[in-house]
Amino acid sequence: MTPLSGLLRLATRVSVAAAWFVRGGLCPLVAWLWRRSRLFLASRVFTPAATYVHLAVGWRGERGSANEPEVTDGGDGVGETRVEEGRREAGPGTAGPGDTDGEEDAALYRADPADELYCGYDSTWEAEVSDERTLAGSWRPAAPRPYKFSRFENAARDMYNYRHDYPLWDSFPISFVEQDDKPNLCFYLGKKPSLPDGVYIHNFHNDWYGNYDKLEYVHTYIQWLFPLQEPGMNNDASTLTKGEIEDFLANGTARENLLRSYELMLDFYGIMLCNEKTGEVKRASHWRDRFCNLNNHTHNNLRITRILKCLGTLGFPHYQAPLVHFFLMETLVRGELPNIKDSVLNYFVFAVLDKRERRNLVKFAYLNYDRKDEFVWCPRKIQMMWSGLSASEPGDGDKKDGYEL
Repeated sequence: MTPLSGLLRLATRVSVAAAWFVRGGLCPLVAWLWRRSRLFLASRVFTPAATYVHLAVGWRGERGSANEPEVTDGGDGVGETRVEEGRREAGPGTAGPGDTDGEEDAALYRADPADELYCGYDSTWEAEVSDERTLAGSWRPAAPRPYKFSRFENAARDMYNYRHDYPLWDSFPISFVEQDDKPNLCFYLGKKPSLPDGVYIHNFHNDWYGNYDKLEYVHTYIQWLFPLQEPGMNNDASTLTKGEIEDFLANGTARENLLRSYELMLDFYGIMLCNEKTGEVKRASHWRDRFCNLNNHTHNNLRITRILKCLGTLGFPHYQAPLVHFFLMETLVRGELPNIKDSVLNYFVFAVLDKRERRNLVKFAYLNYDRKDEFVWCPRKIQMMWSGLSASEPGDGDKKDGYEL
């Protein structure tokens, strides 16, 4: 063998080995890194950038659309923008008590954008008519505000986007997951299993009910049981489409299965559904053990936020407020679940689509909050209006804003 032929043979072997590594090792590694990083990039980089641009330039579209801001002409001929609470806040495709407010309510709950605790993303309160601003242009006081308010404001962006039917996602055309023909609806009709677990909907309801270890430590099922229009952390799950939502709402089997999924997770958290018509919930007999688990595994806060969003999207918006009120009672009145209190106030309350229900929940929270000077979840003006009221003692049978204490 000549030295030249030896070098050629060595070069061939190196080339084959390199090709095998690229195809068999490097490509899957790159693909895995891409799958893991794209959701992070979307949620932490692209979405905040899109949010800033979206709010800075304003919406574009036909005047009067349910999810578009209403533009009114002022006396100087310059249009000012006010974000309206559209149908989305009362449930998809239906008008509800949260859609519109009477003149008395609107005047009562007007909030000044110059308020120390005014949050432009919190559409719970009416903006002052004389000082309507865009979200991006709202004036902010120069003095630093409480750390709790900063955390609330960050959460409010996400909840605002949900309540207004994801205007930011609509303006950001990225397909996070390749979808086949309505995978979430097919899953709920028992025609396909979840991925990657390979579990059908009836198996979840029959075999996973009461299997608390599986429900706690498996993290790839919640996106299938409670699908949303926003991506989750399971790359094998699909986001809801508008067509799926319409078909889901019109399908009795899918809705019944969603109700059973809700009861499955309520049992996991030590809660039971008392009234299927109203959505009223109460402690289950095994609540102590399950509350301990919930308090020690706070990733369930994300799951509960997803559940609340899904209920509002897929036909059960009236179930949202009773569940949130339950958690407010447990955290603020009964002193249980201290590790989820911040999530209840920052996320759970503001997942409620019905504006009036949301206001009542914030009021209930304020009246039962120990350190009212540290309460940051509504403007100071609203707090001053409520400051003359006091919370009833738990168990006295009184009711405030429709909620029994």
